[in-house]
Amino acid sequence: MSGFAALVEHLADLLHPLFGASAAAAAIVLFTALVRLLVHPLSRAAARGQKARTALQPRIAELRKKHAKNPQKLQQAVLDLHAEEKVSPMSGLLPSLCQLPAFFLLYHLFSSSSIGGGANELLGHQLLSAPLGDRWTDALAGDGAFGAAGLVYLGLFAVVAVVASVNFVRARRVPAPQAAVGAEVPGLGTVAKVMPFLSFFTLVTVAVVPLAAALYVITSTTWSAVERAALYR
Repeated sequence: MSGFAALVEHLADLLHPLFGASAAAAAIVLFTALVRLLVHPLSRAAARGQKARTALQPRIAELRKKHAKNPQKLQQAVLDLHAEEKVSPMSGLLPSLCQLPAFFLLYHLFSSSSIGGGANELLGHQLLSAPLGDRWTDALAGDGAFGAAGLVYLGLFAVVAVVASVNFVRARRVPAPQAAVGAEVPGLGTVAKVMPFLSFFTLVTVAVVPLAAALYVITSTTWSAVERAALYR
């Protein structure tokens, strides 16, 4: 973990001529983007798996009509179809799950007050007038919502709201691939219905975590929105 912190600090030193006191914040954004770029092949694999499942939907629709009065037989028929076509019902989900360790690692790096037994020096930097180790409540307790630090958070909330709105509209317009496999994976259909609303939960996350972690969350969420728009167009 300390090695990653040192990499971000070194990146901040390189960016200092361009961003000055906000170089560490810029380094967090850039480092997060680089990590997302490294795991992009897993996202592509997930997209291929979901597209393969989506291609089976016309045949699954026929099975639903055929076995409308027998849910258990329908579920088995759908599983048999996936086996016949060599498409796993979970093929699009497993690559996504493999990315989670990297995301948890980054979140821990940008939210923990100590790294490797010492203080997390990243949190001692600032984004404009807002310390990276502070939270929104600290900004409110200081100069208030429209103070120097508060305005930084308002700008971040605006970015999150735009990204969340785009995700929501797109999810409602283009049904999530997981919804198409609700019959073969019990409970997945319900998750798919809730997913469009989860983007707005990022607003709560940004409000309660340290600013450094908030920058990571916003960068990762924005990357995901752009990535999904490109992979599932």
